[in-house]
Amino acid sequence: MNEGSKVHTLSGRYRLTEDEELIILKYREQKTLLDKECEVAGIDPKDVRHYWYKSKMFSVFAKGKTKNLEDLKKEIMDGMKTHSPKYREIKRKKLTDSHCLVIDPADIHIGKLGSAFETGDKYNVNIAIKRVRDGITGLINQSSCYKIDQIVLFLGNDILHTDTSKRTTTAGTPQDTDGMWYDNFLVAQKLYVEIIEMLLPIANVHLIHDVSNHDYMSGWMLTQSVQSWFSKSKNITFDTSMKHRKAYKYHNNLIGSTHGDGAKESDLPILFAQEFKKMWYETEHRYIFGKHRHHKTSKDYVGVTYETSRSASGTDGWHHRNGYQHSVKAVEAYIHHKQLGQVARLTHKFI
Repeated sequence: MNEGSKVHTLSGRYRLTEDEELIILKYREQKTLLDKECEVAGIDPKDVRHYWYKSKMFSVFAKGKTKNLEDLKKEIMDGMKTHSPKYREIKRKKLTDSHCLVIDPADIHIGKLGSAFETGDKYNVNIAIKRVRDGITGLINQSSCYKIDQIVLFLGNDILHTDTSKRTTTAGTPQDTDGMWYDNFLVAQKLYVEIIEMLLPIANVHLIHDVSNHDYMSGWMLTQSVQSWFSKSKNITFDTSMKHRKAYKYHNNLIGSTHGDGAKESDLPILFAQEFKKMWYETEHRYIFGKHRHHKTSKDYVGVTYETSRSASGTDGWHHRNGYQHSVKAVEAYIHHKQLGQVARLTHKFI
């Protein structure tokens, strides 16, 4: 610095020379300079996440603000809502002696490959889609004798078989697969839209997403795309966070849901009682629906019943080697009376 340089004060704490002040002022103008550089280069400034700012005295690496999961979710959904179709609101007549239809298409595993030569059980994307369509249609027919004014539909639960481009689960376990991951994502999205549109004429629909182990990320993204698709429908409500346990109150019923690969089954009653205190207090009949096991279980605990739903998915090599292939393959649903609790279980089996 020149000895004759004047000293300026930018704050009460620091005294800088003219040269130092000029450097800081240029640094503060870096966004404007970046915009100009991008304009010359034909680059959208919004696409720039990291860049270097260099001067005679400093070389500064500037990094854009990191987005968290909620920021990413909002950005994706805001963009998709702009293009989501409009659904006319359906006005419902108030029913007496009404029921809630709980539908659980659990563990579909779209993208799983089962070879009949190895396992005796052929399974692929087309079979998966057909089973879900046929299963939901069958359950709708079975439930037609009940007065239904609410539907709860569980989403997620290993709807997709893999979570990476390397054909592995979220944890990196290799899988026998059918089709490309992006094709399977779009197939699953179309299937969900079709199912929900089948249910809407019957009653309002509440969608619950269950985080699962095969498709922890892609399953959630799939559900977000479905929520964006139906964002303009006033007959649909959503519970699609990343929480591993969720609950819905239907009159005198607590309807809980979890995938079943996390907390111990014996701990679930007290976990739900703690996490949904108000709902637990206000209901007499409480149910927690688990998945993951691919077979039927049901057990009464103090104050709550826990049961797992069957899976419609076929057998791959791993399940065959371990002897897990002889459970009944089905899509299941449950009927809950608004005051009496669960009064029926519905099963659409695949032979």
